[in-house]
Amino acid sequence: MKKLKLKEFESCLQQVDTFDDPKLLLEQYPTRPHIAACMLYTIHNTFDDIENKIVADLGCGCGVLSIGSSMLGAGLCVGFDIDLDALDVFSKNAEEFELTNIDMIQCNVCSLPDKMPKIFDTVIMNPPFGTKHNKGMDMAFLKTALQMARTAVYSLHKTSTRQHIQKKAEEWKVKMEVLAELRYDLPASYKFHKKKSVDIEVDFIRFTCDKKMNGGMT
Repeated sequence: MKKLKLKEFESCLQQVDTFDDPKLLLEQYPTRPHIAACMLYTIHNTFDDIENKIVADLGCGCGVLSIGSSMLGAGLCVGFDIDLDALDVFSKNAEEFELTNIDMIQCNVCSLPDKMPKIFDTVIMNPPFGTKHNKGMDMAFLKTALQMARTAVYSLHKTSTRQHIQKKAEEWKVKMEVLAELRYDLPASYKFHKKKSVDIEVDFIRFTCDKKMNGGMT
């Protein structure tokens, strides 16, 4: 497989279509191509957790993280999202890129069974940050991801929640490593947004999964 340079990879991800009409209740903000490219490039080149691996993308939206993982040689990438409209855009994106190692499942990520078989090597996600009507959603996504992954979970979380996440990681006996501190450029997507864009401080975190972890997390 041809090795993509970071700028080339980011340029490819800029071609991924995003939400036409984002849904506020689902906190639908697209993962920016620059952030997606940096995340996936690090996961692939530093930790070797994408190529030939079975990858899950939770809250996949229009599929930029899945498509990027596929381009980097994932054995299979499965996107999970509750929103059929988003999955429709995702499906069209996958066709446009002519990717065949992608699948998608329409479901509520937070309602997946507690004791799921760990069939995914790696889980990658940009979960809802748990604002507005979705308080605690970020941690519900993380709990599900840790129950699904054999090796590692990579996720974005607001830097302001780092202490809380660290405390939960210790409770769950999971190793947590902040790989980078990012500025998430959030474009104005909804009517209540007064500014064209807002920068949010975000941590890019790797959680190393305990092979023995089961559904007993609380």
